[in-house]
Amino acid sequence: MEQLDRCNDADRAWVTEAIRKVEADANRSADTHLLPFPLPPSWGIDLYLKDESVHPTGSLKHRLARSLFLYGLCNGWIGPRSTIVEASSGSTAISEAYFARMLGLPFVAVMPAETSPEKIAQIEFHGGKPHLVRDPAAVVVEARWLAEDLGGHFMDQFTYAERATDWRGNNNIAESIFAQLALERHPIPHWIVVGAGTGGTSATIGRYVRFQRHRTKVCVVDPENSAFYPAWCTGDWTTSTGRGSMIEGIGRPTVEPSFQPSVVDRMIQVPDAASLAVMRIASELLGRRVGGSTGTNLWGAFALIAELRRTGQQGSVVTLLCDSGERYTDSYFSADWLARHGLDLAPHLARARHFLAAGDWPADD
Repeated sequence: MEQLDRCNDADRAWVTEAIRKVEADANRSADTHLLPFPLPPSWGIDLYLKDESVHPTGSLKHRLARSLFLYGLCNGWIGPRSTIVEASSGSTAISEAYFARMLGLPFVAVMPAETSPEKIAQIEFHGGKPHLVRDPAAVVVEARWLAEDLGGHFMDQFTYAERATDWRGNNNIAESIFAQLALERHPIPHWIVVGAGTGGTSATIGRYVRFQRHRTKVCVVDPENSAFYPAWCTGDWTTSTGRGSMIEGIGRPTVEPSFQPSVVDRMIQVPDAASLAVMRIASELLGRRVGGSTGTNLWGAFALIAELRRTGQQGSVVTLLCDSGERYTDSYFSADWLARHGLDLAPHLARARHFLAAGDWPADD
């Protein structure tokens, strides 16, 4: 890690200007939209998607990257000669490459070898250098070693995500959601549903709703092979699956330091095939392609809405549209890719379509 000379006026001036540039990016970017998802009005339940795909780098991770850069700059960890290194499944790396180029810093993204080609191309477009590793569980260790070898700064999103964002406000995603809901018929949602990659988003939202004394609960949806859900069930936070998640951007083989289970009210495990089935249905209904993690989010939201209906409640549920499905043309939207991975979407498509038609959630077989 580059150590800045605190008596070096030139370095301090560079940091001051870098912070201005990063904050200017937030200032000139309009807030993301809150989109209604089509459900029958007679249900009395509204579902909203916070569309994070419209950020300049196309995903929810733009917020995280901006926060991590500000955190590193204000802590004196990033300076004018820093090489930035990150461990990522792709989207965080794209966003960090964008900010690194903005500041004139080299950037290296350590990622699983199976990261979608579209994401790799986007990292390179923003001036970053991909460093691919065969074992998805090894990306953090490899990134840490690489940063040490290069004398650079390891951003370490999995450790710092929950502390780099100001959860009390300051235009975080939770504050934005509640401001945008203010004029809706159910302005305080029953549930906010998110996935966990670092755990930073669920930590921010969970803390914010408590700080604001809202009744809203937080549900974390977790894909197959991720450690968060089994650790939640057993209370063993040392749980390790030893496998990476097929749904890019969420799920981890170990429970990361940024995940704060005490502010999560519920967890739902979602089969990979279910995530990709609902991804397709949402893409049809919205008229645009969405990514796999959005499918994961919606599967959990559908289950919770069916539960609200079963208990005679009305209200609203919010989840995230994390990124565009255009990043997954050659993977999640490819029939050949699905066949290679042995994924059968048919039963999950049927279950989700039944929900959208009837409003109830069929029991597991």
